[in-house]
Amino acid sequence: MESGEEDMNRRLFLKIGSIAALGGSLLRSYADDGPTRGLECRPLGRTGHYRSVVTLGGIVVMNEDQAEADRLVGEALDAGVNGVDVAPTYGDAELKLGHALRGKREQVFLACKTTKRDRVGAAEELRRSLQRLETDYLDLYQLHGLDKPEELEQVLGPGGALEAFQEAKEAGLIRFFGITGHRPETLLDAIRRFDFATVMFPYNFILAHYGYGQELLAEARRRNLGVLAIKPIAMRAWETGEIRTAPKCWYKPFSIHHEISLAMRWALAQPITTVVPSGDMTLFRRALKAAQHLSPLRPEESVELENKAKQLKPLFA
Repeated sequence: MESGEEDMNRRLFLKIGSIAALGGSLLRSYADDGPTRGLECRPLGRTGHYRSVVTLGGIVVMNEDQAEADRLVGEALDAGVNGVDVAPTYGDAELKLGHALRGKREQVFLACKTTKRDRVGAAEELRRSLQRLETDYLDLYQLHGLDKPEELEQVLGPGGALEAFQEAKEAGLIRFFGITGHRPETLLDAIRRFDFATVMFPYNFILAHYGYGQELLAEARRRNLGVLAIKPIAMRAWETGEIRTAPKCWYKPFSIHHEISLAMRWALAQPITTVVPSGDMTLFRRALKAAQHLSPLRPEESVELENKAKQLKPLFA
């Protein structure tokens, strides 16, 4: 017999699954083996920007040859990707993207982040990112990985990073503010206290099965924030001694076509704006392909995902 919590989680997952199955009619419905089409675009909250349902994360080009990075960026833009997200913590990704986006900057909504929590540090990091990305403005600047409540107090307080954000916006260096993290409670508090345009956090069928991020997602949608979901094809943590087939991923991702397709189709049937797939170049291409061939989940596929979720430990509590 199921415990009360297990029964609640099961009912929640089935409810979300029914949204994926029935709400799939809101998506462009393509057979998995059908012709490749352009990507669906959705409003990025109240920014006025319509974002492709797949966003290119900078880790994908990190440590890659420049020619390969240029090729990948070109492929993504040709496929309809119109959003790029990067951060200084992603090694040389800013430099690789700066080169790859030469002559293409206006084709993308360019987002970057800062881990600095004070005004001076955030302003300095913003200037470096602009130089490395070879651009004179960012469409979105985000507080990166803001999980600790005490850091939220710092960025919101006197001399905090948001003062640098405001100054940069007045100077025309950034257009919108966003926040990212892995702790829904802190992000929920943040979006209730400050008028961010976007929020980025992990979201996939496994996390949803365990109730992770549901209140945050609901509040973000109520406030009309753009929702960027990371780790849509994350499966579980790597096991000790396990061969890491995707070295850029600190978690073990789904890697075969069928599993990626199911995970992407589930994620893109949810009330989110876009997903940022795995930082592995091969897996990014597979996730992008899945998003180009969307179709509603069949009932048996929803059951398959539920059974998978039951067998896996979520990455976050």
